[in-house]
Amino acid sequence: MSTLIGLDTGTTSISAVAVDTVSGALPRAVTVPNDSALPSPDGVSRLQDPARIAKTALALKEALAAEFSPVAAIGVTGQMHGILYLDRAGRAVSPLYTWQDGRGNRPYGDSSYAAYLTARSGYALASGFGLVTHFINREQGLVPAEAVTFCTIQDYIAMLLAHREAPLVHASSAASFGCFDLAAHTFDSSAIEKVELDSAFLPAVMAETAVIGQDCGVPVAAAIGDNQASVLGSLRENADILVNIGTGSQVSAVVSAPIPFPAGAVRPYVDDKFLLAGSPLCGGRAYALLHRFFARCAERFGGDISDIYAVMNDMAAEQPEDHTLTVDTRFCGTRNDPALRGAVSEISEENFTPEQLTRGVLWGMAAELRGLYGEMPLLSPAVGLVGSGNAVRKNPVLRRYLEEQFGLPLKLPAHREEAAFGAAVFAAAATGVYRDIPTAQAAMIHYE
Repeated sequence: MSTLIGLDTGTTSISAVAVDTVSGALPRAVTVPNDSALPSPDGVSRLQDPARIAKTALALKEALAAEFSPVAAIGVTGQMHGILYLDRAGRAVSPLYTWQDGRGNRPYGDSSYAAYLTARSGYALASGFGLVTHFINREQGLVPAEAVTFCTIQDYIAMLLAHREAPLVHASSAASFGCFDLAAHTFDSSAIEKVELDSAFLPAVMAETAVIGQDCGVPVAAAIGDNQASVLGSLRENADILVNIGTGSQVSAVVSAPIPFPAGAVRPYVDDKFLLAGSPLCGGRAYALLHRFFARCAERFGGDISDIYAVMNDMAAEQPEDHTLTVDTRFCGTRNDPALRGAVSEISEENFTPEQLTRGVLWGMAAELRGLYGEMPLLSPAVGLVGSGNAVRKNPVLRRYLEEQFGLPLKLPAHREEAAFGAAVFAAAATGVYRDIPTAQAAMIHYE
């Protein structure tokens, strides 16, 4: 019996799992806060310290490897879109500019940075996409003089583990930078030229399920994007769809061709397949915003703020079918309309209560995901619905609303930390523990 280790370098937390290669059981799953945030010099960029992230992730890996030997393979995933710069020796020479970087929505020319680059390149680019960030940094003189390329944070962690001096970025992460030819699995050099960026600065890309090096004799698989990893670690059947709600939220479906999806994103997946991903910009943070509102009220009235989430969940559960207060949870806009804002409507004397507001936010979160699913150009409706993320697991009312919105019973994976688990599934196939990804999923994924 051997163990797979999966790492997930998320925006707000860093996770590591030890996975039994035979049963798919998790004898250990560890999650710690990602406490690497750096001050934002301009108020809208969201920076993290890659050295701090690497130290935390590698320490988690070492602890699991020491406890669960032998280790058959290591898989890595993490937050997409963001970039950090590297020198010729593969050293990080900048902070991590995360996907939450808001500078792309700032004015540039007659529009914004993101809108300008979208018009010039012919690709839909949003603030926080790697190429938008890189363009802004170049314009503002923020690209380090010693930098020769950039990559995601998960690619950097995989580089360190595999003792590489240059990143080898899986298509699942590379596409999140923008200007990526999905059919060819490579950057579109003509589009890059149109926005006057240097294609030679871009990292090398691979689309295979493959190993990129070794860590003390243990194979290290290529790092993959967290959306893809969550799907890999949650679905046994490609005909199902996944709703993931944590800090953000997504609804994802597997398709055989890169079909245009204007309301969301089309992303490389594995085995020459693709993902349609609808991602609300506020997502799970909508519930966090409501928590902040209630906490502020409690502070002002001198109440207890120690366990407000539990109180909110209890309030929602009192009459979960009663949600006549309508809440539009697009508080941060949408990918296509960043200026759009949410709303609370249909207010009456009877429903203007904290219970109704709580249920309204949960219903709005589910409705926004269902709306994005409804715009997906799928050839056939989903067969099953799988849920992941702490918000889904911890809130039965949200699960009920998702079932009502999608018209399908919701299944929960038996394991936690689905993205880290998905990285382990990818590593199992990359290293030959299983002959391919479907075989690994069938053996390792089980539902509650």
